[in-house]
Amino acid sequence: MSKRHIIVVDDEPEIRNLVQEILEDEGFTVDVAENAIKARKLIEINKPNLILLDIWMPDIDGITLLKEWKTTFGQEVPIIMMSGHGNVETAVEATRSGAYDFIEKPLSTAKLLLIIRHALESTSLKNENLILSKISTSKLEPIGKSKLINSLKTKISRIANHDANVLIQGESGINKEMYARYIHSLSSDSDKPFIIMNVSTLNKKNAENKILGIETKNQIEEGFFDKALGGTLFISDIGELNASLQSLLFTALKTKKYTRTGSSESIKMEMRVIVATRHDINYLVNEKKFLDELYYLLNVLPINLPPLRDHYEDIPEMLEYYVNYFVELESLRYRKFSVSSQNILRSYKWPGNESELKNLVQRLLILGSEEMINTEEIETYLGDSKTAEEKDNMEILNLDLPLRDARENFEKAYLMYQLEKANGNVSKLANQIGIERTHLYRKLKMLGINLK
Repeated sequence: MSKRHIIVVDDEPEIRNLVQEILEDEGFTVDVAENAIKARKLIEINKPNLILLDIWMPDIDGITLLKEWKTTFGQEVPIIMMSGHGNVETAVEATRSGAYDFIEKPLSTAKLLLIIRHALESTSLKNENLILSKISTSKLEPIGKSKLINSLKTKISRIANHDANVLIQGESGINKEMYARYIHSLSSDSDKPFIIMNVSTLNKKNAENKILGIETKNQIEEGFFDKALGGTLFISDIGELNASLQSLLFTALKTKKYTRTGSSESIKMEMRVIVATRHDINYLVNEKKFLDELYYLLNVLPINLPPLRDHYEDIPEMLEYYVNYFVELESLRYRKFSVSSQNILRSYKWPGNESELKNLVQRLLILGSEEMINTEEIETYLGDSKTAEEKDNMEILNLDLPLRDARENFEKAYLMYQLEKANGNVSKLANQIGIERTHLYRKLKMLGINLK
C-alpha cells in the first residue's frame, strides 16, 4: 500500500519542519507550505490524504482556505486546523466550516498523531461506505437463484430479526463479509455502524487495547467494541484468535460488558456479534485450540456457507454480476461471456470459490479486447489446473498398474477428496467413510497424505 500523503500549511518554519519530521518518522509522505499560494500549487500536483492547516497566516487566513478546499474535496480529504491563539469561537467556526478537528499550539505529538489516525480511519470508512452505497442494497444479497441459495436467503432473513450471535463457517474464498453485511442490512439496526475486526492484523502487543479501547484522564481512544456500539461487530476469522483474546471475548459476551484499558467503568456491550471462519471450529475445540465455552456462546445461530461447486447453476448470474461490478466501480470496458465459456466455468471446481471467480472476471475485463469472452480465453486461464487434474485422473485410472499400486492410487485420491469435504477434520472424515480414527491415521500416513 502506498504511503499516506499529508500537506502541512503553516507560516512558522519551526512548526512546519518539526511536524514534517514527526510525520515522516511515522511513515507518512509530507509536503510543507508557508502560505496559501504554495499550498495551492502542492495540491494541484498531488492530492493529499489529509491537510494540517494553520488558522493565522499573513496572506490568506486558514478559515478561508478551509472553505475553499472543502468545496473542492468535500469529505474525501480531512482538514485539521492548528492555532496558537485558539479559543472556543475559533474552534466552533472551524468545525462549522468543515474542519475534521482543531488542535492548539504548542502541539502535543501524541494528540496530533491520534487525531490524524482517527481522521484517516474515519475518512477511509466513509469512502468505503460511499463505494458500497453505489451498489444497491439488493446487491448485498447472496448472488443466485438456486435452491441452495434461496434456502440460505430465507434462513438469513429469519436470523436478521434476532440479536443473537451468529457463526458463519465456510471454505476460503466464500464472501463471508458480504453475508455478514447482508444480515446487518436486514436488521433493525441497519443504519448503525458495521465494524470489521480482522483478527490476522491485530498486533499481539496491543491487541487488547485495540479491542477494548484506551481511556486516560484527557482523552479516549476508541476500540472495536466502542465503534460497534448499537450496530454490528464482524470478526473476520475467529479461528485465528489466540487463547488470551478468546478469553477476553468470552468474558465480554458472557457478561455483556467490557471495560476500556485505564478505566474502571463498565460499558454495556450493546451490539450484534457476527463471527466467521474457514476453520472447522468443532475440530479446534476437540483439539483444545479453541475455548469450548466461547464456541457455545458464538454458535447460537450457525450458518454454513456452501462452496461454489455445490451451486454451479448460479455461476452465469455471478459472472454477469461481477462484470457489471467492475464496469461500474472501476470503469472497465463491458464484456460478455459466451454460452460455451459459461458452460466450461459451470463444470470447473472453483477451489478459490467466489474470490477466484471475481479475480477471473477482473482479469478478463482488463486484459481482453473483444466484446465476447470466448472459450479460448477461459481455457487459457484454467489450463494449468485442468491439466493437473487430468494428469491425476489418468494416474488413478491407469489400468496397466499392478493391483496393489492401482488400489493405492485410488485410496489416496478417494481419501484426499473426502478429507477436503471434511475441511481437514480427521474425526469428521472417519465418520464420513466409516473407518476407525486410529486406523485412519495410519492409512493417511502410509499413503503420504499430509494433514497440514
